[in-house]
Amino acid sequence: MEEIIHIYHTNDLHSHLEQWPSIHKLVTERRRWHEEAGDEVLVFDIGDHMDRWHPLADATRGKANCRLLNEAGYDAATIGNNEGITLPFEDLDSMYLDKNFEMLIANLYNRDGSRPGWAKPYHVYISNSGTRIGVIGITVNFGMFYEQLGWKLNDPIDELKNCVEQLKDETDVIILLSHLGIHDDEMIAGMFPEIDVILGGHTHHILLEGKEVGSSLLAGAGKFGYYTGHVTLKLDKNTKQILHKKAILYDMNEEDQAQVEQQMAEGYFLEGKRLLAESVAFLPEALKADPMQHSELSRMLTQALREWCNADCAFMNAGMILKGLKQGNVTKFDLLEICPHPINPCTIRMSGAELKEVLLQTRDEKWPHLQIKGLGFRGTVMGVMEYDGIEFQRKGNVTQVLINGRLIEAKEHYILAIPDMFTFGRFFPEIQRAVEKEYWLPEFLRNLLEWKLTSY
Repeated sequence: MEEIIHIYHTNDLHSHLEQWPSIHKLVTERRRWHEEAGDEVLVFDIGDHMDRWHPLADATRGKANCRLLNEAGYDAATIGNNEGITLPFEDLDSMYLDKNFEMLIANLYNRDGSRPGWAKPYHVYISNSGTRIGVIGITVNFGMFYEQLGWKLNDPIDELKNCVEQLKDETDVIILLSHLGIHDDEMIAGMFPEIDVILGGHTHHILLEGKEVGSSLLAGAGKFGYYTGHVTLKLDKNTKQILHKKAILYDMNEEDQAQVEQQMAEGYFLEGKRLLAESVAFLPEALKADPMQHSELSRMLTQALREWCNADCAFMNAGMILKGLKQGNVTKFDLLEICPHPINPCTIRMSGAELKEVLLQTRDEKWPHLQIKGLGFRGTVMGVMEYDGIEFQRKGNVTQVLINGRLIEAKEHYILAIPDMFTFGRFFPEIQRAVEKEYWLPEFLRNLLEWKLTSY
């Protein structure tokens, strides 16, 4: 006799809720079909379900995402870096209080070493045939950022080892929800042959039919809800041995959305827009923005960046502002719409010689048209560079750099404020090498713009 276990999984939705009604329909209908056939069904999310670019996610600080997982009947989830480090402590700590599913994060702790009341390292599900299914969750090790927000994040591999040791003799099947990325998943498959299935996320990898590494089956469903994953396990009912594993992906873009589903997706957006309708400022005139031109709005945000961080100078790419603001009331929704990035301010202490090298690099003609993906950036192109506290003067064949009206001194030290994405990408080697960096969390750039507009 055989037992069949169906596992559906999503990852890295990033609040692209336009796909969610189709995903909801798929997993709820499939659960009904399989249960009517006498099979087991489990549904998991592997993190970064929430992304604060969407007004509903931003307005509810992810609580709406928790609600959607409840409504779709998910059994468990883990968190990604978007849940973990784009929310203040109190917002993440309250995000899952109304959950109807298990939150599995083995490597997340409170600062005092206790576990959050809403999370645990693993959960064991018992099938109707008595099969014991251990499910573990781990998230990517961005410990420095978690620590700044009031959390303690341990090494995920160390925590995974502890969980596997506890589960290997107490379960028949072990499943890992891994928001670590494909390379770590492959490494884990080699290190832990006890893990039967690794459902992955973070690197947005697409494994159309899964990938076998050692004795583990790896699965990944891309990003933005473009795919929903389905893993099927066949077991011997008596011995509990796995006889067969299979992974496939369903292309959600091929799903024909009924009008009611389209209206649901639009409703999520409108609900968030309504919740963010609070006025934060009044503009006597419109403020235009264009990534290829200097504008008052991008200059204003660059100035706010320097002032907020109490830095000597600042620079920022104008492409950070996606469009201008109209005359009249400015709402929180307006600011989210023009500056949706989960990008924080960052300050770096550098010598004058290092700073000058960086600032001269920012004048490279390649920057304005450079297309950027990832690093939290939600725009399209870099755009021109805006500066505050920084001037360039041409003297003969030499470009001189002035900080607050004075020639930069090679051996002096300066505090530079920038968007944090410049510390992650390979934009400026001197910034990457800098030791004295400070990330200003949890404020996003749009929070700084709101702060600046209130005194406009």
